[in-house]
Amino acid sequence: MTQTPTAAPPLEGLRILEFAGLGPGPFAGMMLADMGAEVIRIDRPGGGISPTVGAADPTLDYLARGRRSLALNLKSPEAKEIALRLIEGADGLIEGYRPGVMERLGLGPEVALARNPRLVYGRMTGWGQAGPVSHSAGHDLNYIAITGALWASGPADRAPAFPMNLLGDFGGGGMFLAYGMVAGFLKAARTGQGDVIDAAICDGTHALMAMIHSMRAMGKWQDARQANALDGGVPWYGVYECSDGRWISIGALEPQFWAKLLELLNLDPATIGDRADRSTWPAIRATLTEVFLSADRDHWCALLEGTDACFAPVLSPAEAADYPHNIARGAFAPGGGDQPMPAPRFAHAATPLPGRPPRAGQDSRAVLEDAGFATEEVAELIRSGVVACAPAHPEEDPT
Repeated sequence: MTQTPTAAPPLEGLRILEFAGLGPGPFAGMMLADMGAEVIRIDRPGGGISPTVGAADPTLDYLARGRRSLALNLKSPEAKEIALRLIEGADGLIEGYRPGVMERLGLGPEVALARNPRLVYGRMTGWGQAGPVSHSAGHDLNYIAITGALWASGPADRAPAFPMNLLGDFGGGGMFLAYGMVAGFLKAARTGQGDVIDAAICDGTHALMAMIHSMRAMGKWQDARQANALDGGVPWYGVYECSDGRWISIGALEPQFWAKLLELLNLDPATIGDRADRSTWPAIRATLTEVFLSADRDHWCALLEGTDACFAPVLSPAEAADYPHNIARGAFAPGGGDQPMPAPRFAHAATPLPGRPPRAGQDSRAVLEDAGFATEEVAELIRSGVVACAPAHPEEDPT
């Protein structure tokens, strides 16, 4: 870690090796790169491992932005030594393989920290590094299934619902890995000793459930879907359809916000029912359903947006980039289509949009030479196939 000016990105001066993987690992790498860390992605020669890209242009894989790419054939002993030499000059490492894979490659935590005791070694898995099912395959849906979060989500009369892979992979997984890495960097800066971060998606999702478990302990949460204030159980916290088939959200949990909503909808509080009485909830829901179906979404935006009724339109991903509040906040990259900008923001430190995602191996030569490898050594590694080079653009010559 090097000294940086106060206006620099928060993590500028940190160097992190990222062994290319899927979903939550790249998301953690994106978060760290967004904050200014130098992230060097170790790719397979030819790349092509990301299901978010497939046969599409890999430079559109936003999770991979802000990286340089070194393509290594990790099955060769020479590649292992290259990786260890890079580890010696790194502050952190992140990997998302199954438990034991990095050890079999000769790049596990014991070997890495022996080379660099200050290294923060981040491990991203679904089940964790240990446990009865830790070596079995799984995906986001399986990991959140054992936390209670999946069971508790969705309408009462249907199967549990899940919010794409946002809750597990990214909320409980990649975000906790990035948080753990930054905590590890702070420890290493104070003590000179690195650490190994066991970031499991199931563990992170358990942590995200802390408030729900707290409410259960207090007797304020029922173990039933759509029976509580935050799971669609109450009619004043939910999603309603409009006459044009689009949707709006209402979140008037507190009494003053509920009063404002009724006022703006011209509904008499005395006749709509006492919301403290659960028996009135079906009738209140039916009234709100009828009201919101009486006009289109634009009408309700004009009436309720920007008020204390706790209202927002439900936007599609395509609509989000054109929403006035998102435009005012600069939520998406200028001229970048629907690419989200780095978050959070700092009053003094800069967090500009990182460079575009690399093609696998496009920076191989530069990464190695910057790490102290001689030009002739690099050329021989490329000739032998240990290291692969690729052009930044398909029409360029990789040599």
